[in-house]
Amino acid sequence: MGCDGGTIPKRHELVKGPKKVEQVDKNAELVARWYYCTLSQEKLKKPIVACELGRLYNKDAVIEFLLDKSPDKPHADSAAHLKSIKNVIELNLSDNPVWTGDKGNTKGDKYDDQCAQFICPVVGLEMNGRHRFCVLRHCGCVFSERALKEIKTDVCHKCGARFQESDLILLNGSKDEVEELRKKMEERRLKARMEKKSKKPRTVESVVTNAATAEGAAGPSGTTDGTKKSARDKINFVSSSNCAADSVSSESAATSSSAAVKRPLPSTDQKSEAYKSIFTSHSSAKRTKDQSSNWVTHTAYYF
Repeated sequence: MGCDGGTIPKRHELVKGPKKVEQVDKNAELVARWYYCTLSQEKLKKPIVACELGRLYNKDAVIEFLLDKSPDKPHADSAAHLKSIKNVIELNLSDNPVWTGDKGNTKGDKYDDQCAQFICPVVGLEMNGRHRFCVLRHCGCVFSERALKEIKTDVCHKCGARFQESDLILLNGSKDEVEELRKKMEERRLKARMEKKSKKPRTVESVVTNAATAEGAAGPSGTTDGTKKSARDKINFVSSSNCAADSVSSESAATSSSAAVKRPLPSTDQKSEAYKSIFTSHSSAKRTKDQSSNWVTHTAYYF
């Protein structure tokens, strides 16, 4: 009994309260990270994307953020590393056949009773935060970490695409794991920028300059005059070849034209009767007076 006549609470009852509050906070954190968009804080719905740090977003929320990157937007710091839509991976998720929607819990304040919308397609674990899940960076397929450890392979279990261990991104990892993913992300972006710079095409001027320098170095004198002379010789050779080709073609054309002009015409006696009959002066084309039409109704032809 207490001093005021009340019952003194037992020791385990005193400890029970803080533990329960801590458990509720942990559950609420899991619900926020695995059921809601990191950027808009809305319910996750397809299409769902993940960044290179393993955070989950609604795709439309990411597009709106990229179109308007105002610093005063809420939770904008969680997506500050997103520079374009290429920095996110669209997830290829496997639906949970048991999931019936949010009809059982309309408030969303319970975690134990919630059924995950997506599962691991290999071992069937629910994607609810109690199990670690990974996404493949190239194909976007999502699997549980247990499935990847139990069935070790370099081919995706869902789509068949090949992957490496460096292509795995842990979803909603701890702070240390997020920092490690951030370092890998920066290394990949730096490597991509260096490859892009090395693949830029050289201009025509630089190509010509390099060729001229190489020819000059290969010449006997090793000076620029040798390069200019060789180039001049090449130009003269090409021009002389073109002139020779033009002269040959002109001569052939003149020969053919002269041959066409000098061809003897057939004499009048050698012409055939079929050739003569096409003219009106031929005897077969002349009409007699009886064959001529009346001048009133038709035009009269007199030959």
